[in-house]
Order: sequence, then C-alpha cells, then structure tokens
Amino acid sequence: MFVFLPVTLTGFYLIGGRGHNRIAISWLVTASFFFYAWWNPVYLLLLLGSIIFNYSCGLAISRVRSKTLLAFGIGVNLGLLGYFKYANFFVTNLNAWNLTSYHLETIILPLAISFFSFQQISYLVDAHRGETRESSFLHYCLFVSFFPQLIAGPIVHHKEMLPQFSRKEIFSFSHRMMAVGVTLFLVGLCKKTILADGIAVYAAPVFHAAAGGSGCTAFEAWLGAVAYTFQLYFDFSGYSDMAIGLAQMFGIRLPVNFYSPLKATSIIDLWRRWHITLSRFLTEYVYIPLGGNRKGTVRRYVNLMITMILGGIWHGAGWTYIIWGAVQGTYLFVNNSWRRMRIMLGHDLSKTTWWGTLMAGTLTFIAWVVSIVIFRADTLASAAIVLKSMAGLNGLYLPASSALPFLLRGWRMLAILAAVVWLLPNMYQIMRKIEPAINIYRGKIEGSRYRWLDIQWQPGVIWAGITGIIGLFAILYSARASEFLYYQF
Repeated sequence: MFVFLPVTLTGFYLIGGRGHNRIAISWLVTASFFFYAWWNPVYLLLLLGSIIFNYSCGLAISRVRSKTLLAFGIGVNLGLLGYFKYANFFVTNLNAWNLTSYHLETIILPLAISFFSFQQISYLVDAHRGETRESSFLHYCLFVSFFPQLIAGPIVHHKEMLPQFSRKEIFSFSHRMMAVGVTLFLVGLCKKTILADGIAVYAAPVFHAAAGGSGCTAFEAWLGAVAYTFQLYFDFSGYSDMAIGLAQMFGIRLPVNFYSPLKATSIIDLWRRWHITLSRFLTEYVYIPLGGNRKGTVRRYVNLMITMILGGIWHGAGWTYIIWGAVQGTYLFVNNSWRRMRIMLGHDLSKTTWWGTLMAGTLTFIAWVVSIVIFRADTLASAAIVLKSMAGLNGLYLPASSALPFLLRGWRMLAILAAVVWLLPNMYQIMRKIEPAINIYRGKIEGSRYRWLDIQWQPGVIWAGITGIIGLFAILYSARASEFLYYQF
C-alpha cells in the first residue's frame, strides 16, 4: 500500500503518459512478476514457464485446431497442478490404505497456481474454438500475471482483458478512475481487516477444539459456525473489492466476482453470486462439455454432481473439500428437483411473498452454514464433532458462566454483521452508474431494495470524507498479522 503500489502506479502513468504504451505495459508486467516473486523467488520460474508454455501452445492450437495438442496442453497444466496440490494427498491416502509405502516430502503449494492454471486452460480451450485473436506475448504475460487478480482471482477470460491492454485511455491518468479504485480498495480493506478478522476470534476456538477431539455446546457451536461463515464472506468480499479497486487504478475493469451471495433465496442463486468467475469456469469448461442439461434429467444431475465435486477438489486436497463439493451437488439436485416439482404443480416461480422469501432465505443460509462447517474443519471427524454439537447432541445447556461474556460479544458482533449483509447494498449497487467492473452476474445490478438506503456513489467531498474515515480505520487495523483465506486455495 505504501511502497509497491505508489511506485507501480507512478511509473505506469509517467511512462504511459508520454506515449510509451508498450514500455508502460512492460513496466506493469515487471512489477507483477516482482510482486509474485516477493513471496518465493524460485516459484517465479514456475509462473514464467507456465506462461511461455501456454502462450506457445495456444498459438499452435489456434493454427492447427488439433484436439491432441489441446489435450496435451490441458494435461500439462493439470499435471503441474496435480503434482503441487494433490501429490501429498494421494500418497498419504495410498499409504493409509496399505496400498503403497511411499515417502514424499511435503510439497509447498505455489501461490495462485489454481488460479493461473485455470485461467490458461480456458485460453487453450478458446484457442481451439477459434475465439482468441490476440498475438502479443507482452499482453499475454500481463493477462496471466496482472497483480491485482493474480493471487486469488477473479479468474478472467482473455477476451475480457486483452482488448483493454490495447486501449490508449488506460495510459492517461484519470482522477475519476483513481477515485473509484481507491474507494473500492479501502472499503475492501475495511471488510477484511475490521469485519472478517474481527469475527475470526469467535470461529477459531470451536474448530480448534473439534480438531483436538472436543465438542462444545450448541450455543458455542452455532456461534463458531456462523462466525466462520461471515469471516469467509467478508474476507472474500473484501478481497474481491480490493482486486477490482486496484485494477481500476490502472484503468482496467475486472469481472464482478462476488455479489451479496448471502442474500440468495436458493442454493442455485447463491452459486450465481459466490465466486462468480469460478462458477463460470466450471460451467463453461466442465459442466457443458460433460453434456450439461442436453442429455436428459439423470445425466444432468450426474454432470452437476461431478462439476461440484471438482469445484470442491479445486479448493484443496482433502476429503473435507471433496465431501463439501458433494454436499453442494446434493443441494443443487434438491433445489432443481423442488423447482421442477413446483412447475409441474402449476406454481408461478416468479411470484413470491415476503414470508416465502424470508423462509427461503433462512433455509438457504442454514444449509450454507452447515456446509461451511465441512469446508472449514481440518478433518471429517472434526467436522462431525462440530455438526453434532450444532444439533445439540452434546447438550443444549448454556456454557460456563466464565465464557458467557465472550460468547455474548460474539453474538452481538454477528448481529451487526448480519445487518451489514442483509440491509446494506453492495459496492456494485452503490457504484452501478459508474460500472467499475464487468458485469457477469446473471442478474440485473439494481439499487437497494430499501428506498431509504438507495445510496449512490459519486466523486466529491462527501465521499472523499467517508472513504478517508473508512480507510483510516482499515489501515490502522491492518497492522495486525493476517492473510486472506483464499490464498490457501
């Protein structure tokens, strides 16, 4: 925030403002490589090798349209991802089943490998479809390594990004774009450092106790489960805002990746709002190639289950992620079946009542919280302990009196976060007239449902003051050690 970003911005606009567009792009690519190498310089070679291989492979595929070459390119990417992310998991399980006795040293997962691998797989597939037009290696480097979205997304398409790098407007400093970018960045930072990190202290004890084999009361278990749900929500929402804000500072628009998913009234709708670019990738490059919904109802649900299990595995090498993906597939199967049954009974799904919406939203939220317990737990056994506690199997009595003040503070903070989630509009609604991001959300971005909260952002003294206050507190709280949860995926 205080060294790398100002230096990168200054250099980009000083160079680009003098008409040296190619050098400005080179500067931004170099800065992005430096940003990635700061974590571990050795893995910069991995990123560079991946870029060179996929760019060359993409050019060859676009010329000869060879399925064999496409399969080879995808195989190399998946092989690389499989080795670094899943080799330890497979060897450990084979040994546990007494099938092998291999010893494999712990493999350190390269930062962002899941994201840049999927991004380049989509490039190869689109090259085979004849949808790629860009041939500049420099622009391709920036497409993969652009630091605002390199580490944890959004997973972008080449057709969204590459044309933007050729626009002359991005090389001229814009006060308006900078104001939009700074606002989004600081609001996102506030979500992360104050809201997500603030509620984390109420989630961690429950899951740490479960990892050690200890259960807790239903009161404590629900606090921990809902607290982690909100922690993950504001952590990823904050990251997404910061990434889009950073890109805006350079005149680049990234796609919307997070659109108030906890306001969803069905699991189907929730997955249209949560990690939107990952859902898009899984739909376009897994679900549809498997046959989508074109081969009958049974095949449709099988394809859906396979897609969601793969989405779970993408998040991490562990049985908890596999089961979590299967749970999401089951949720979607139930949700789709329920809708089909209602349509068969002649119900008009477009007509809703306030109490029906409330019940649907509550049920969706509870189902999501239950699944998030599996997502967060270290093992399936510890997930079972937390879920049993939530079900009251460890007792419905209140915790010890010494723990009550801490727990009550947690529930008070949850009430505040719930009001933020369900009552306030998100930043894309507030900035809908500016359109700071590419809208790939499958719905119309409108204002708040509450007229008295229909806030609209515009550059000026008032919003400068609001942003300044938010930014001040966010920066003060950012002094604590913290990392984004999605970095581990």
